[in-house]
Amino acid sequence: METTIFGGGCFWCLEAVFLRVKGVKAVQSGYMGGDMARPSYERVCSGQTGHAEVVRIDFDPQVIGFESLLEIFFAIHDPTTLNRQGHDVGTQYRSAIFAVGAAQHAQAQSFIQGLSESGAYKERGPIVTDLHQVTHDDLMGRSESVSKTFWPAEAEHYNYFERNPYQGYCMAVVLPKVEKAARLFTDKVF
Repeated sequence: METTIFGGGCFWCLEAVFLRVKGVKAVQSGYMGGDMARPSYERVCSGQTGHAEVVRIDFDPQVIGFESLLEIFFAIHDPTTLNRQGHDVGTQYRSAIFAVGAAQHAQAQSFIQGLSESGAYKERGPIVTDLHQVTHDDLMGRSESVSKTFWPAEAEHYNYFERNPYQGYCMAVVLPKVEKAARLFTDKVF
């Protein structure tokens, strides 16, 4: 089992997509990259803590590789908009990868460079995804750095889309991302 962490706007969107990816065993919404211990949703949404809304993804690399997760991640959010995704604006909605270990970090760096060189986002602008390397100790709260610690979100954010499919934001923002992932990655998403 491996773990990685992605931030690409509202964590409800990322969670809903990655829960449907074959080989993903668990997805947990949370906060990372800020300067405050044990942040709350309200504090993070204020934009004053520096945290990004993220999802921690536990996956079986025998079923789905890290590069495939990167492909899905970059397809369902806009990595060229600084501190925003659509109408969600603020540092908490930034594009970020918290790669667990040197191998994931190098792979993500290479992937981003390949996307940049391919011109895939040429019309939108440069990729502004923050890339950080963290360790398993960081994820478990045994880090010297508060910014590298994964802080779980409050329970009401877990399985948000599944529990609230007809809520306005879910219908307008989350559902189109789920549908896009299903359409683009038919062999990886169920």
